[in-house]
Amino acid sequence: MLDRIDMKIEVNPIPGERLLSDEPAESSSSIKKRVTAARELQQKRFKGRINTNAQMSTVDIRAYCKLGRSEQKLLSTAIDKMNLSARGYHKILKVARTIADLDHSEYITTIHLAEAIQYRGMENF
Repeated sequence: MLDRIDMKIEVNPIPGERLLSDEPAESSSSIKKRVTAARELQQKRFKGRINTNAQMSTVDIRAYCKLGRSEQKLLSTAIDKMNLSARGYHKILKVARTIADLDHSEYITTIHLAEAIQYRGMENF
């Protein structure tokens, strides 16, 4: 059942010193701009056929989620250690593609992939 959930994260309390800090957090409008840019990139990529990375088919995943050797090795380790199904594997790639889009990256890097794997839940990794 949990295999159908794309992202699982643990939210820790914010430390008091950070709450009291004068350093500003990223604004909601800034976050909105990044998300809007990523969504526009996805709409351009899919040319109206689908709207978002979450809707990618297996064929789309093969076309738009190509991995280099180090990324393949990382994902292979995650598949083995987390006992991922094909569904879990595909969900990680879709989330990694979205993270790469938010980063304005044409390619999925180990950083994007590691973050996506983290969102699957690290209890088995």
